[in-house]
Amino acid sequence: MSYTTQDIRNVALAGHPAAGKTTLFEALLHAGGTIQTAGTVERGNTLSDSDPVEKQRGHSLDIAVAAIDHAGIHLNLVDTPGYPDFRGPALSALAAVETVAIVIDATSGVDYGARRMMDRARARGLCRVVVVNKIDADGAEPARVLEELRETFGPECLPLNLPADGGKAVVDCLASPEGDSDLGPVADWHRRIIDQVVEINETVMERYLDVGEGGLSGDQLHDAFEQCLREGHLVPVLFCSARSGVGVRELLDVAEKWFPNPAEANPPPFEKGAARTRIQAVPDPSAHVIADVFKIVNDPFVGKLGMFRVYQGTVRRDSQLYIDDGKKPFKVGHLFKLKGREHAEIDRAVPGDIAAIAKVEDLHFDAVLHDSHDEDEIHLSPLDFPRPMFGLAIEAASRGQEQKLATALHKLAEEDPCFVVEHESETNETVVRGLSDLHLRVNLDRLKERYGVDVESRPPRIAYRETISAPAEGHHRHKKQTGGAGQFGEVFLRVEPLPRGGGFEFVDAVKGGTVPGQFLPAVEKGVQQVLRSGALAGYPIQDVRVTVHDGKHHPVDSKEVAFVAAGKKAFLDALGKARPQVLEPIVDLEVAAPEQHMGDISGGLAAKRARINGTDTRRDGIVVKAQVPLSELEGYAAELKSVTAGRGRYSLDFSHYEPVPPQVQQKLVAAYQPRHEDD
Repeated sequence: MSYTTQDIRNVALAGHPAAGKTTLFEALLHAGGTIQTAGTVERGNTLSDSDPVEKQRGHSLDIAVAAIDHAGIHLNLVDTPGYPDFRGPALSALAAVETVAIVIDATSGVDYGARRMMDRARARGLCRVVVVNKIDADGAEPARVLEELRETFGPECLPLNLPADGGKAVVDCLASPEGDSDLGPVADWHRRIIDQVVEINETVMERYLDVGEGGLSGDQLHDAFEQCLREGHLVPVLFCSARSGVGVRELLDVAEKWFPNPAEANPPPFEKGAARTRIQAVPDPSAHVIADVFKIVNDPFVGKLGMFRVYQGTVRRDSQLYIDDGKKPFKVGHLFKLKGREHAEIDRAVPGDIAAIAKVEDLHFDAVLHDSHDEDEIHLSPLDFPRPMFGLAIEAASRGQEQKLATALHKLAEEDPCFVVEHESETNETVVRGLSDLHLRVNLDRLKERYGVDVESRPPRIAYRETISAPAEGHHRHKKQTGGAGQFGEVFLRVEPLPRGGGFEFVDAVKGGTVPGQFLPAVEKGVQQVLRSGALAGYPIQDVRVTVHDGKHHPVDSKEVAFVAAGKKAFLDALGKARPQVLEPIVDLEVAAPEQHMGDISGGLAAKRARINGTDTRRDGIVVKAQVPLSELEGYAAELKSVTAGRGRYSLDFSHYEPVPPQVQQKLVAAYQPRHEDD
């Protein structure tokens, strides 16, 4: 099929685990003719969950992309994982689409996964649609779910169709006011939708008031509808059963008629230069190319594969493209459309399209591809990913596999923006960090399955930090005579605490040239050495301002090395007087479980120095929200599983750092002193 930007629709399926996103993905591909038979999660033969680890675990761990050519449109569909442990890939899909379809289970209603993705889509300026799935399942309550949607997300949630005949059919609310449904007369909802749509546009509203609905042209209604979606004035609700196919073709028809194409949606948030000046990419096929890489896959057969969304210009096979601010272009040797793990070669990708290129080693997540240096320093506004706080120290189980492990970890980190690999120099540990124990265990499974690397793991050191709580002065004179030229440098400095999260500031307040300007970088270098290694318990120092205000130098003996040493010792001198503190990471924790386990969960958290901020009661259970020191959550996955008989789930996000209790600080300092003395 040959298509233009106006024919394209880009839609991501998002929401809570087990809402049926992958089943709906399969049903839509089947209804649109992309696949002959829809696979099922139970049989492990879906186009989306093709990774062996996904099949083993029975749920999506990564995104999948496939296209549907239906009724004159080209629909790029993105299936995303629902588990909060795999939010990185799910959130990265938001950079590729105009519309996010939040999938809701008609038997359980609005859950925290749906709320989370709805909030993220709204913040990104994306059009939002709700798909209520499983309307024919035992226990389905479409009326209650619609009421809950309107209570949770606002009265702008209005149905475009309604279930009928006990969920065995759907009736269109927008096309005609006639008929009845399981939720009452269609006419009531038809009137509400039309009223909601026309009030967004003054001209259309006046026309509607003058001559009624019949006097509105199709184009007028479409333009007002598209404006409602773009401004969040309308969140369409569509009912379906992906398993039986009820409402699936109707969903495709709605996408074709009402979902925005890339030229109609809100402009993507591109920025240029250090000043982050907002610029606009224009979906013009003849303009210079601007495209964004939203996903990296290291395919064992194709090599590194970069999925990208074209925002401006046309990417053609054999064309030359630059990556970010790189000066050397690469040749687009192969250009692909994706169908899950399958790849079909194409000649071009127009503005708004999603495509992929392979075997370009410099590709990375969020890279901007362009064909002119006029597009240097252009970047898409970054997505707000959760900070990976859950850690494991790992090492190869067999000697000689260290390099193989390092290469495999690098490839896994390229694929998931929330999976981070760090090397702790002080303990010589390789530490992987993710969003949960499950997130890390899945990646360790992939190490073995995909790369043949077995690892041993253990809890790492917690990422404590150090700071100060009072201002203080520091001084050191470094003087060394070795027979020839000596070393001399003297530094007076002041330290002050910064607000939490303030980082580090270095201020030059020297007057009269007592410390010549060429030696101030050496003083800062000495300070930085202490910042990295810590002074109290061996952890990096943060939230400190250092002001150098005086010193002395020698015209012959003063050298850079002397001022590095003087700056380091003066900083240590000041820190010792500034009431140093150890800070610990505090995380926002959400625990979802059946209501009968509320007491056990709350009691367990109270024993972990947690502050419980609230509890939400929902039809499928309770959600406990708390702030907890990360150090207290070691082994919490197993504990929660035991307490809830495997029915509890949790997610965590980094919140802030705060001082540890005095007794904890004493233990950390005592443990550091022997190591420090050995050094």
